[in-house]
Order: sequence, then C-alpha cells, then structure tokens
Amino acid sequence: MSDEQVYHVPVMLHECIEALDIKPDGIYVDVTFGGGGHSREILKKLGSKGRLIAFDQDPDAIKNAIDDERFVLVHQNFRFLKNCLRLQGVKEVDGILADLGVSSHQFDDASRGFSIRFDADLDMRMDQVSDLDARKVVNTYSEDELHRIFGMYGEVQNAKSLAKTIVTARLSKPINTIAELKEAIKKLVPKGKEHKYHAQVFQALRIEVNKELDALQEFLTQSPLVLKEGGRLVVMSYHSLEDRLVKNFMLKGKFRGEVEKDFYGNEIKPFRVLTRKAITASEEEVKNNNRARSAKLRVAEKINN
Repeated sequence: MSDEQVYHVPVMLHECIEALDIKPDGIYVDVTFGGGGHSREILKKLGSKGRLIAFDQDPDAIKNAIDDERFVLVHQNFRFLKNCLRLQGVKEVDGILADLGVSSHQFDDASRGFSIRFDADLDMRMDQVSDLDARKVVNTYSEDELHRIFGMYGEVQNAKSLAKTIVTARLSKPINTIAELKEAIKKLVPKGKEHKYHAQVFQALRIEVNKELDALQEFLTQSPLVLKEGGRLVVMSYHSLEDRLVKNFMLKGKFRGEVEKDFYGNEIKPFRVLTRKAITASEEEVKNNNRARSAKLRVAEKINN
C-alpha cells in the first residue's frame, strides 16, 4: 500500500474527479490535500499545460507533496483561497475540490487527540501552530460558551448539563487528556450509545478548535470570485452542519434567507446546482471504508449573472 493510501483513503474518488469535468490545460485547486489521493488523480487528467494548486494547513500533509512541475502545495488554510491564488499569479480557476473533515491519518495518529479510540492530550489542532487546542477550550471556556458549542456544533442533547459537569469537574483539577474528559462526563453518557455521544462531543470541540465552520463559510464565499464561468465547485462534507452551509450557498449564494433578486425579479446567485440530491458512497465503498458512510458530495457550476 502506498504512503498516500496509508495516510488517507480518499472517499468517492471517482465521483469527485468526474464532477470536476477536468480540461487537460485547465487550472484546478484541491483545497484539502491531505495524503494527495485526489490531487494525484487530477494530475493524471491534466496535460503538460495544466496546473494544480493544493492547500493544507497540517504540517504532516505537507510531507506528502507531489514532485511534479504542474503542482504547487500551499501550506495554508483554505479560508485564504483568493489571496493565496493571487500570490501564485492565478486570478481564475477551472475547478475547486474540497474534501472536508479530518483525514484518516489525523484520526489514526493517537498523539493528535482527534480520536476517541486512544488516550492522549486534548489537542485536535489541524494547524499545530495555533494557540487554541481542545484542552484550552475544555478548561477555560465559560459554562455558557461550552453549552453553545456542544449544542450547536455537536448537537448534543444534554449540552447544558454537559457544560455544567465539565466546569464543575475542572474545579478539582484540569482536564488535560481524552481519558480524563471521558471520566469527567461518564454519568451523562447514554447507555449503549457511548460511541455516538463521545463522537458528538469530540466533533464539537474539533470544530471550535479549528474554527471549521467559519473557515468553510469564508472559503465558499470566495469560491465564485475565483472560478471561471462554467467552472466547477465540488464539495464533500461529513456532517449536517457543513452540508447545510454547502447546500445553501450552492443554491442561493448565501447561507441563510432567500435568494436575492434584481429589479426585474431575476435571481442573483453565482451557481447552477448540478446535484439535485447529494451524491453518497456505494454500499461496497462504505463496507471497505467506514468513513464514507456519512459523506455527502455536492457539485455546482459557476454561472454568469
């Protein structure tokens, strides 16, 4: 098995590449490089004049850079898409691919603190230069702030009790590890649903630590500004919060409210949606890669208003 497959097995690889509708001499962007699985497939479709610019904020992912003169890997969060492309001398691109969420490597590396399977420090930073980690959230956020993130980002049923329990527990001693957090909240975990509950708690912390929804909104807002007319935006998400933002932005050009209209009643929106319903992974793929189970793929095409 090659290094990039060990690092991360791309979900719906064929569907993503097909959705990009790659032109051999086009310029494409992979904003979530990871192990480089999607990028390698894009490069296979590009000719000698084609170009691929990839983004990743994780230093571990940067080690997977591809040695190809048509390829550039930018060590940056995709929320800085437009400015980073300008620094590469690029104003417009033919397609953008985003595979959101956490890579298999990040889940499987116990020291990163993303997975409930291991004990490790509460970290969860995708960009390890960041000052904010999960330990800081758990030990310094107010009860109201914790209530908000567990309810909003984790959709935890008893978010208020969870926040209160954590604030009470940390009065005795700081909660620094995954095991210590699980121990502090164990009385609140529903019997038989331990895995799901812990996953929701961890999702909420991870989203807060990495400001994932803020970054996603900034990225989506910039995408029509850098796409050529007819260019494709291909986004794969793994939970309802992300998917809702992607769906709304593709449909309306905004995250909430109705589509804006001009003086004549014509809709003002940047995209034509090409996926009436989100594309999901096949039963066979889900069987081989459990991470594919929750994946939703949406595709839109830039239109000229």
